[in-house]
Amino acid sequence: MLKINYDKDGLVPVIAQDVNSKEVLMMAYANSEAIGMTMATGFAHYYSRSRGKIWKKGEESGNIQEIVRILVDCDEDTVLYQVLQRGKGACHTGYERCFYRTMDGEIVAKKVFDPSSVYQNEE
Repeated sequence: MLKINYDKDGLVPVIAQDVNSKEVLMMAYANSEAIGMTMATGFAHYYSRSRGKIWKKGEESGNIQEIVRILVDCDEDTVLYQVLQRGKGACHTGYERCFYRTMDGEIVAKKVFDPSSVYQNEE
């Protein structure tokens, strides 16, 4: 098993990629416990820096990420979850993916759900 090089806060960036389309869905952080939970359950888990806790993707929205494969980059300091995205979308703002706009602000993805109807305490 590879040794992941976590940062000084014990976190590693995790990119979620749709295994079929190869679209980058989102980027978040995970600690070793979240990575372990992901490996044990087969569903994506991350660490919320703002809430200070581990969360399972889709625990509120139902938009879960089923793990197909986990890859680690050459420096062992970034993780890639290749996933089957289940549900309407990956982004908490209602878009199909978090990378939905260009630097100029052009929207390049579809909004697929209303976040206010899904999340209790949307930040």
